[in-house]
Amino acid sequence: MAKIPDSTRSSLQQRLRARARQRWPDLTDITVRYRAGFADVDAVLPDGAVLPLCRLRYAGSASIWGFAIHRASHTDYQDSFLPTGLKSGTAEDALDTACASTSATPQPGPEPPTN
Repeated sequence: MAKIPDSTRSSLQQRLRARARQRWPDLTDITVRYRAGFADVDAVLPDGAVLPLCRLRYAGSASIWGFAIHRASHTDYQDSFLPTGLKSGTAEDALDTACASTSATPQPGPEPPTN
């Protein structure tokens, strides 16, 4: 697996932050951690908590990335599909998919019986 070039690292961080400001204004920041050919994307919440979102897999292009969603239940990443039906796409699409999957508001459960 190819190492992510410094220029791609810089542009990735800028693109993800711009997308977060545009579509996810409730997030304080987006941080990216790099390891070999992977970029782990985290959201920083207003209270300072860090929420892992997804892992991007570098495939030699700054515009197309493999996508894996973070699974909080297992504290790992699972290869996933983007809304396009593909397992790879733009980093912005990956961010949108990961943010949408973590921001769902839980539905209230049924009312307890009253006897």
